Amino acid sequence: MKKITFIGTGYVGLVSGAGVSDFGHNVICADIASDKIEQLNKGEIPIYEPGLGNLVDRNVKAGRLSFTTEVDRAIQKADVIFIAVGTPQGENGDADLSAVYEVAETIGENLNGYKVICTKSTVPIGTGEQIIKIINQNKNKNSQFDYVSNPEFLREGSAVKDFLWPDRVVLGSSSKKAFDFMMDVYRPLFINETPIVKTSIQTAEMIKYASNAFLALKISYINEIANLCDEVDADIHEVTKAMGSDGRISPKFLHPGPGYGGSCFPKDTNALASLAKQKGLTLKTVEGAIRANQYQKERMVFKLNRLFNGDISGKTIAILGLAFKQETDDIRDSAALDMIQSLLKSKSVIKAYDPIANSNMAQLYPDVTYCTNWENAVKGADATVILTEWREFRAIDLNKVKELMNKPVILDTRNILPIKDLTRLGFKFDNVGRKGIKKDAH
Repeated sequence: MKKITFIGTGYVGLVSGAGVSDFGHNVICADIASDKIEQLNKGEIPIYEPGLGNLVDRNVKAGRLSFTTEVDRAIQKADVIFIAVGTPQGENGDADLSAVYEVAETIGENLNGYKVICTKSTVPIGTGEQIIKIINQNKNKNSQFDYVSNPEFLREGSAVKDFLWPDRVVLGSSSKKAFDFMMDVYRPLFINETPIVKTSIQTAEMIKYASNAFLALKISYINEIANLCDEVDADIHEVTKAMGSDGRISPKFLHPGPGYGGSCFPKDTNALASLAKQKGLTLKTVEGAIRANQYQKERMVFKLNRLFNGDISGKTIAILGLAFKQETDDIRDSAALDMIQSLLKSKSVIKAYDPIANSNMAQLYPDVTYCTNWENAVKGADATVILTEWREFRAIDLNKVKELMNKPVILDTRNILPIKDLTRLGFKFDNVGRKGIKKDAH
């Protein structure tokens, strides 16, 4: 059993810290944000993630997981220290690494004996070298450490499962001793025969960015194919089903929609493209995916306007779904942001409902009317827009929707509603790459 400290109790740090404690290790999650730590010590989870509350509670009760604001002491007590602070996108597209470097400095100042320093945060290639440099500049000469890059591959909404049963674990280091330490940390995964990828620091950092960029490319590609299906009256569902049956392609991430969002894909694709430019290269496919994704969000706005012959001013619009995907309260870069901004400009009345994300969106757009259920949201609406594929929207009662709405108009950006029912009930509707209204060029 190792003594392990996670610095940062955000999405990555909390899920990973709780997961490692579930492996049987003694884990301290440290953060300078006293409000977060106070919540956690009260048994409250500051983020929404299915299964996380139970995971935290189980390991706190077992005495393996604790929370503190005393970052210095948490560093001193640990055998392995994970850096799990945020790396948000900066103004120039690069990742903002200020928090990472501050943590590295603090680690150096409190280093006592030998420790393994491990980065969980998503960081650009070359960051590990800088972290090593900062720690060396701040540590005393008697302290020793090795460095490991251990990128996370957590999907919001299924992060607990992704951590406890990962597809692979990536470890980047130049130290055999550090590898041995990390193999002990992840030993419980051996029973599942989880692949462990041992590589260099730079390669590990690249694996994370390359993986996320590829998935973003795949999403943008299928969205563009769906847009073409719109214009030629092909059905994207049948297209993706046939494509996904090809083992070289697979069906994953072949679901067209309003564009990707969240904390990873937008930030990581921009950071990778920015890094390439710094090195004198242009990642044309990645930059194309970035542009295509923004266009896709704009296209959803165009589709809604087209349902009203280009004039949506003064209309009451119900928005169902504010999070960038189901099973999360994360609204970062969600399609709802673009839709709400456009509707507010056109002086439309907005009624919105999300099972989890209402409060987060209300902080940005307090003038929107937020409803406690979809029935209240669609009541009296001139159009309903589905932007998040929550289960309750998949099973929505279309008869009741029609009864409650002022006009039976629906834009289904997630393709979750049955076309035959929409047609039978007399809805004017559109979707993404399936049969809907008469299409016009765009």
